[in-house]
Amino acid sequence: MEKQNHSMVSEFILLGLVSYRFAFSCFFSIIYIAIILGNLIIILVVKLDPHLHSPMYFLLANLSFIDMSLASFATPKMICALFSEYKAISYEGCMAQMFLLHLLGGSEMMLLVAMAVDRFIAICKPLHYKTIMSHRVCIGLALLSWTTGFVHTMSQMVFTVTLPFCGPTVVDSFFCDLPQVIRLACTDTYILEVLVIAFSGLLSLFCFIFLFISYSTILITVQHRSSSGSSKALSTLPAHITVVVLFFGRCIFIYIWPFNRVSIDKILSVFYTIFTPLLNPIIYTFRNKDMRKAIRKIKTKQVSSRSTL
Repeated sequence: MEKQNHSMVSEFILLGLVSYRFAFSCFFSIIYIAIILGNLIIILVVKLDPHLHSPMYFLLANLSFIDMSLASFATPKMICALFSEYKAISYEGCMAQMFLLHLLGGSEMMLLVAMAVDRFIAICKPLHYKTIMSHRVCIGLALLSWTTGFVHTMSQMVFTVTLPFCGPTVVDSFFCDLPQVIRLACTDTYILEVLVIAFSGLLSLFCFIFLFISYSTILITVQHRSSSGSSKALSTLPAHITVVVLFFGRCIFIYIWPFNRVSIDKILSVFYTIFTPLLNPIIYTFRNKDMRKAIRKIKTKQVSSRSTL
């Protein structure tokens, strides 16, 4: 019987925006291109400049990769839907979107924790920084973030894929958002909704508390120290804190009002999947002297190599 229910729904309809579709499609297309270019620049600059081969920039390059993926899992489909009248997404595509959303979201949370650990050691233990934050440890932190994201998304999806869907099929969002899709199931989903809030909420709460304690300890430590090494590491702190506030501000809002205020949820979903991945490279490049210097150096090399030709 459950298989029959699954087969009755082969696709979902993504409602998204119903007005000014052409204007929004052009706007989101420009934003999406900027996201890909901005984050690719960070990854390439970190790879090409030897001075940026450090733990902080290794983790930053991983963050840029996650941001590109976060913007790409649903944005191209959303843009195509805005350009055309066809707004359907297959059942499999919908499940894939939710899987990727929670995989990338959980991974980014833990990566922000890893970046906080890096800044904590750089500022509070500057003499032991290179010993503690070895390349092996950095790879371990990156793998931990992806593993956390995978466990997080599996804890959500293992229950969702077994739900029977027999209609309605309209998802009032730009992409398949888990709370929206769960409500379309032909069964009582109250317990599952609570589990979704609990799993996602606990991960968000743990990461937020850890980040709050880490950055608070860093600021207290800096008040009692004034070494040049700590000052240089401290200069990168505002960018990290800004990104954390942008990321967790949305999470906190969503889990305070998880299953209502659909119009607000739409705005926050767009902010989370489009504007946050766009703001991250802007924050880390314009507020980071080393990144700006590395970009100028690469530009100079490019110009000089062309002039010799």
